[in-house]
Amino acid sequence: MAQRFGLLLLMATAVGLLILGKTHGDAIRQLRVMAVEVVAPILEVLSAPVISARHAIAKIEHLRNTSRDNDALREQVARLSKWQTIARNLEQENANLRALLRPAHDAAPIFVSARVIGDTGGLFVQSVLLNAGHRDGVEAGQAVTTGLGLAGRVVEVGNRSSRLLLLNDLNSRVPVMVEHSRHRAVLAGDNSARPRLTFLPANAKINSGDRVVTSGHAGVFPPGLPVGVVSSVTEGGARIQPFVDWARMEYVTVLRYRALPAGDVIRHDNGTNAGRGAAGTKPNASPNTTPDTSGER
Repeated sequence: MAQRFGLLLLMATAVGLLILGKTHGDAIRQLRVMAVEVVAPILEVLSAPVISARHAIAKIEHLRNTSRDNDALREQVARLSKWQTIARNLEQENANLRALLRPAHDAAPIFVSARVIGDTGGLFVQSVLLNAGHRDGVEAGQAVTTGLGLAGRVVEVGNRSSRLLLLNDLNSRVPVMVEHSRHRAVLAGDNSARPRLTFLPANAKINSGDRVVTSGHAGVFPPGLPVGVVSSVTEGGARIQPFVDWARMEYVTVLRYRALPAGDVIRHDNGTNAGRGAAGTKPNASPNTTPDTSGER
């Protein structure tokens, strides 16, 4: 009976509140505000232990994560210290060997900064225009880099502007080398986002993730410029993911570099012709000289 009367009382109270809400809305709103003001402090006191426990659990979790991160950082510092010692020893050994061998060093490249000003289209599909030209010392064939790696080479030069041919253009060919295995190849663009490696040796073993750098062959590109990483290896060849983000390229650096001065390459054909001429011509002999017979009579 108590449950039945209690249910009826609650239903009657709900109906009465609905009627009062329709007829006396302001009074109901004030009553609701007063009820909230009375109940809010009680709820705040009751929720304080829950909030404190939640904060304590968060701090304990943070301390545990911090301890784990500290252990990982200590291990990383120990490993890096070991590699630092090895690198210093190798650096000193390399310096000593260079002092003994006295190798010829390539000339240091001169940097010319330029800004990408757009693309007007033309023969080259994957290319952009730079605001640097002959007046700034830019010449055709020079390498162009960004802060991430090699972007391409200069193909057309005006007085105040030049055209940069990107690595992924169909006409782009760059001599490169796999950094780990030292296998040389040619990076050929095909107008896709990932150019391919061609002319790899038959026994070349490369893996995904291997870094690819310029080899320095032909003396146009400085050796060791970062190009990208091997993204996939198939029977048809390997694909390279360049380091440069073409969509965000704004400023570039043109490398005024040449391994040998122009005309300083020894050609075997010229040397052979010179040797033959020297052997076939007698010294002090002139083909236009005629003997003097005036005094023989």
